[in-house]
Amino acid sequence: MRAASAPRNARAHALDLIRQKIVTMELSPGSQISENELAGQIGLSRTPVRESLILLAEERLVVVVPQVGTLVSPIVESEIATSQFVRESLELAALAESVGRATPAQIMALNALTDAQRAADKRGDTEDFFALDEEFHAALMDISGHGSAWRTVGQAKAHLDRARRLSLTTTSQMGTLIEQHQAVVDALEAGRGEEATSSLRSHLRKVFDDITVIREQNPEYFAAPVTTGRRR
Repeated sequence: MRAASAPRNARAHALDLIRQKIVTMELSPGSQISENELAGQIGLSRTPVRESLILLAEERLVVVVPQVGTLVSPIVESEIATSQFVRESLELAALAESVGRATPAQIMALNALTDAQRAADKRGDTEDFFALDEEFHAALMDISGHGSAWRTVGQAKAHLDRARRLSLTTTSQMGTLIEQHQAVVDALEAGRGEEATSSLRSHLRKVFDDITVIREQNPEYFAAPVTTGRRR
């Protein structure tokens, strides 16, 4: 008889945790994954871990190599471009619906996040900055009334996030990103929709400017070069 699947909540929990380990580079590209070790780390049985790895293989975040095992996939530039396409499409659509409806309290919350990002930049705390960056974009999307779509964005941008994290540690760009955030907030507050959209689009595409530097400094993390599909 076919073995029973793990309860969905256990599988979903394992999937989120393992994906997070890959995105944060705790499991770096090319590293081998042990089901037993992962199960022990996250406090679950091997079944939800195994099922999660199957799903992550479908997302191309892990790859099964015969006679070797399951490995974390290398960073592939075409996957970054696809992740960016999905993220940009959803975030810009949400922003368009946010213009004219952002409340003073919501603008204040966004400004508080940019202030916190400046403090993280001053400390040189890239992990805190990344978390605040995620919170900023989630809050920005929530203004549109489509905040639940952020989970879809989060799942779609896993490949992109690995590059984003590397860019924070290799290109010292937190200050630039913060000012881009502020430009979006200021335009949104003033009701300047086209300016807000243009600022957000430029901000989201910033990672493409850093790919060459990231690859040069971390060649072991990348697959063979491919066209990124960058749009001008």
